[in-house]
Amino acid sequence: MWKRIWLAVLALCLVMMPAPARAKNIALEDGEYRVDVTLEGGSGRSGVTSPAVLLVRDGQPYIRVEWNSPHYDYMKAGDETYLPVNEEGNSVFEIPVPAFDEPVTVIGDTTAMSVPHEIEYTLTVDSASVSRPGQASWYNNPAFWICAAAAAVLAAVIYRRRKRKGV
Repeated sequence: MWKRIWLAVLALCLVMMPAPARAKNIALEDGEYRVDVTLEGGSGRSGVTSPAVLLVRDGQPYIRVEWNSPHYDYMKAGDETYLPVNEEGNSVFEIPVPAFDEPVTVIGDTTAMSVPHEIEYTLTVDSASVSRPGQASWYNNPAFWICAAAAAVLAAVIYRRRKRKGV
């Protein structure tokens, strides 16, 4: 009987916990978010900060790409060229996000070598990871705490019953 109750609590928790949204386009209110981003291509020595800042202005998402190098002087995404938004530290660019969960081709021009080189990369922005700054996906979710409390109570009840029976 307790196994059935335990499975029922587990099933309830799974139903209550919202599944991550996996969509090519998601609607977000204007503001600042955090989002995981992956970078592929190049020599493998270049990298970008993840999670990254996702800015939404007038419904359009932009990702703030921060390279692990101060030697990028521009980025190209689509037909547009973007200049750094900072003057010191690693190179930072704000580029539009045409779609979530799909690799987007970008070109970074690096001056780290003897002559500038344009290098092709792909960036993928993970829609399931979008959160407000300081917000963790699990501990700010009331469903998590309800399930945790139900599981703790159920575990205590099972423990006490088994202890009484000498099991």
